Amino acid sequence: MSNNAIPVNVSTGYKWNGAKPVPFFIVFVIFLGLWYIDPPTGLNAKSWHLFVIFISTIIGLILKPLPMGAMSIFAVCACCLTNTIPLGQALSCFGSPIVWLIVSAFLLARGFIKTGLGSRIAYYFISFLGKSTLGLAYGLTITELLFAPGTPSNTARGAGIIFPIINGLNSEYKSNVKDGTQRRLGSYLIKLLFQVNVITSAMFVTATAGNPLIITIVASHGIKLDWGTWALACSVPGIMNLILLPVLLYFIFPPEIKSTPQAPNFAREKLKQLGSMSVNEIIMMFVFIFLLCLWIFGEQYGINATTAGITGLFILLTFGVLSWDDIVKEQNAWDTFIWMSVLIMLSIKLSDLGVTNWFGGYVKTLVVGKSWMLVLMIIGLLYYYAHYMFASMTAHISALYGTFIVVCLTAGAPSMVTALLLGVASSMSAGLTHYGTGSAPVYFGSNYLTLGQWWFYGFIVSVINIIIWVIFGGIWWKVLGYW
Repeated sequence: MSNNAIPVNVSTGYKWNGAKPVPFFIVFVIFLGLWYIDPPTGLNAKSWHLFVIFISTIIGLILKPLPMGAMSIFAVCACCLTNTIPLGQALSCFGSPIVWLIVSAFLLARGFIKTGLGSRIAYYFISFLGKSTLGLAYGLTITELLFAPGTPSNTARGAGIIFPIINGLNSEYKSNVKDGTQRRLGSYLIKLLFQVNVITSAMFVTATAGNPLIITIVASHGIKLDWGTWALACSVPGIMNLILLPVLLYFIFPPEIKSTPQAPNFAREKLKQLGSMSVNEIIMMFVFIFLLCLWIFGEQYGINATTAGITGLFILLTFGVLSWDDIVKEQNAWDTFIWMSVLIMLSIKLSDLGVTNWFGGYVKTLVVGKSWMLVLMIIGLLYYYAHYMFASMTAHISALYGTFIVVCLTAGAPSMVTALLLGVASSMSAGLTHYGTGSAPVYFGSNYLTLGQWWFYGFIVSVINIIIWVIFGGIWWKVLGYW
């Protein structure tokens, strides 16, 4: 062999890094099998094909023949190669404001970690509430509830405010994904606080962007539902939900760390060791307060949550709190950017091409001649679990709320109960999946739960939430005279 020859390791052979054959084959067969079925009555070929692409993508996200980002690229390719959606429309989703808010929230969370401000805040939480994991859970739950009435973006509230604090707590309790210790604390807090995020979104008109749209829709049916009425109606069942869920999830999906009696003293000692806040911590703190003010009051001055998030990110870059390398290397942010953008695009196009309206029309045929209570139960459950098809609360409301409320009112269901029940479901159903609302991919992107765990416990919590709201909401709304 000459000195210039290139050595070849014949023993190693070629390593396949592509799709997993069996899951890929399953997705491919499902895709082709559904594709060549004649469209159901009420759907044309294009709308049916988009529905097939959507279902195949969701199955692919579950079976994971490829990473989520790659499965999303599959969806874009399928839409464009089959002429189901033009290329320009398929790619327009990458300019969605909600997606960029998600990205900015990821990167702002990086600022809390890098500066150490997240750890400092975590120590303060531990010093007051850290005697038990449940104490930490309730402290964060109360924080989320206090922010909810004045923060009209559940993504800004959950991903921008609460999530970085959870990251700090996880770091201090040495619960992380890389060394397999996520179940010590992080998995429980991540899952719980995401569910708390969607519950608080349901409790106030101003807690998420879709709720004012509901006010407009019900007004067209002569139902007066204002801020005070909504808050009063949701106060008792919402608070009961927030009291019971941390305990119930604590037993269903228990953290390994339960009792930490020495944690408060440990935290106070750590705070002494940290000493005075660094310049970068101070900048991060002021940016955080500045963003909080913009997220609460910015809409009054034409500054939406995404603009605020990007502005905060720019300030951190300008003052060197974050470097451009920090931005580029934040892999979870850009991975989420790809798949969340595509899922939002599919959700919007399902509505545009009439698939969701077709679904609503089909629902009407299921409830003809039934009592209003049974109709409300059926429609409520269908509306709740239809959110598997949506990557946005607002899209869910826009597509189905108007149709479903008409079905219930036609059957004689009490107007206020119907409006509130579907309104609450619009927010809380977002807890089912990892793409159901803007805060979902941020929490899920931390990787503290697998996709299977996220969906399984999302469904379990949905059942718990429904039972709590039916019992306590039903009693409370009876007291208020709504039925």
